[in-house]
Amino acid sequence: MPTLSDLQSVVDSGVRVGVTDLAPFPQERERIVRSVANGLSGGLGFTYASPEIASRPLSSFPWAASIVVIAVPYLIDGDARLEYGHRSVARFADGDRYAGVRAALSAIGEVLQGEGFRADIVVDDDRLIYRAVAVRAGVAWNGKSTMVLTPGQGPWILIGSVVTDATLDPTPVMVRGCGTCTACIPACPTGAIVEPGVLDASLCLAAVLQRPGPIPVTLREAVGSRLYGCDECLTACPPGDQALLRVEQGRRPITAREILGMSDGEIDAMFLHWYVPKRNMRFVRRNALVALGNCGTDADLGIIAGYLGHPDALLRQHAAWAAGSIGGGSAVQILRFARRHESDPHVAAEISEALALTSSGEVYAEPESGQRRGRSEAE
Repeated sequence: MPTLSDLQSVVDSGVRVGVTDLAPFPQERERIVRSVANGLSGGLGFTYASPEIASRPLSSFPWAASIVVIAVPYLIDGDARLEYGHRSVARFADGDRYAGVRAALSAIGEVLQGEGFRADIVVDDDRLIYRAVAVRAGVAWNGKSTMVLTPGQGPWILIGSVVTDATLDPTPVMVRGCGTCTACIPACPTGAIVEPGVLDASLCLAAVLQRPGPIPVTLREAVGSRLYGCDECLTACPPGDQALLRVEQGRRPITAREILGMSDGEIDAMFLHWYVPKRNMRFVRRNALVALGNCGTDADLGIIAGYLGHPDALLRQHAAWAAGSIGGGSAVQILRFARRHESDPHVAAEISEALALTSSGEVYAEPESGQRRGRSEAE
């Protein structure tokens, strides 16, 4: 029978390995059901869609006896804190960071299979509540942000599992916690951490940028220049400080302008590792239009004007908001032109709202400079 040392020996030293059984997670089931009932799931699927299955591992793996869980650090050079502002793409999604997780799981699976046991690799899979499994296996503890943390890495980890019919000795739960620290809670740009350990996914920007449909108007300024994901609760987490200090700055993130100039095929190929609803790149373009509205200038109004004539009403809707957010006389002109030719009532309403705000001298936050600009010059 393989031991924990045997499994640990085939992965990098920074990877934490633990073992748990397939007993159910009744408290996690109750948490998920309560979140859905209270509207905190934000319409997300994943484990929210099937809490009975996700909280009962044996329902998906009736043949299994143990779950081997790993916590893999994923920061690399280029991930250090920016001097100002935030990243357009969250660090976990800037490249296929799960490649290291899959490689480590494969190595563990080979050890188990070499001893004659079955070993199924499970990564980012709705059949397991992976954070709860990681905590019970002793590789992490629950943070107040709802992320899980490990010593030396804080929240900068990815979780994966190997489900096996080998009866392995379980590892003890990690006796750690966040103590009095609440740094992650005020760091959230939308107040999505409504209390320690409770997340309102309808407000979480990482979830908002993955959902289909329009981005709520009340959240668009908070999106800033983000295209995918949000790291604010992670960068605020003190247990992760040393991990951030060990890596360098360097890479230039992709911009909204670049996204909006690419074909659907180019976007799809570049971001195969992103979750995009139905792999429809309209949602990535939608995010980019909001980001451009927050961080763009008059020079970007030509791009936005093109999207105001796009055949997709969802994109026209967000282009209208972006034009209104940038504001100025040129924005008013393209919005007026678009309104004369718009037949969709939702887009027409968005255009009218953008014109009303632009023409009335409303002010909008400038996410990168912290300054605010008036709109009274629009006429």
